[in-house]
Amino acid sequence: MKPNYYLASRVSWWMEQARFLLFKRSLTASDLGFLERNFPFYCKLNPRHKKEFLVKLEMILSSKKFVPRGGLEEVSSEMEVLISATIAMVTFGWKRLRLAHFHTILVYPNAYFSTSNKTYHRGEVNPRFGLIVVSWRCFVEGFLDTKDGVNLGIHEIAHALKLANQIESDGEKEFEPHAWAKYKSLVPFELEKVRTGENSLFREAATLNEHEFFAVALENFFERPWQFFHERPELYQAIVQLLKQDPRVWEKPEGH
Repeated sequence: MKPNYYLASRVSWWMEQARFLLFKRSLTASDLGFLERNFPFYCKLNPRHKKEFLVKLEMILSSKKFVPRGGLEEVSSEMEVLISATIAMVTFGWKRLRLAHFHTILVYPNAYFSTSNKTYHRGEVNPRFGLIVVSWRCFVEGFLDTKDGVNLGIHEIAHALKLANQIESDGEKEFEPHAWAKYKSLVPFELEKVRTGENSLFREAATLNEHEFFAVALENFFERPWQFFHERPELYQAIVQLLKQDPRVWEKPEGH
């Protein structure tokens, strides 16, 4: 059984539901143009899946609160679309999943100082208060090279998704138990492969702990799926089952 971390989680879920129903955000022509120019995952989808993606994106935009921090004057429409599109991409395998527990997204202009551990952060997830926090500069940098397996947005959304799977009271069902069990069974072996250099695809940050391993794995899953599949096929297929999607569907194999 999942642990019920926070008694306030259910209240947060109902607040998000109310926000979604009362303040529906419809995508504008400008939003769609921005998405076409700046979000490769969306551009690769076929027309039917593009429609599904847009429905999910509007649902996420309508249910999240975006708050500027650290001297940022406002969170622009483009910022909201790009961050929400990243959530939609990572959760695209679920029709209605929108990470309901994480109702607020804080956006800093640059890396920010955390008073809790006295270090600078590029992003973080705070399940106690339902927060996803990102540095906008670092977030954008993740999209400049879409093949390097480094993407702050995917990384932080991966953390949020993994944590959401442990929260019973969010009104959502994330990972199927059998898919999660299969993935978990591979983690110790795969972690050791990164530590010994036998898995050179994942950067060293993946060795910190199983949470960082999962986040780095998802960065590679979305940014270089064919290479991931060829080098670590069993792990790749486990994540396909876990996320209910396979990015290779939208990507031509390398060399084609």
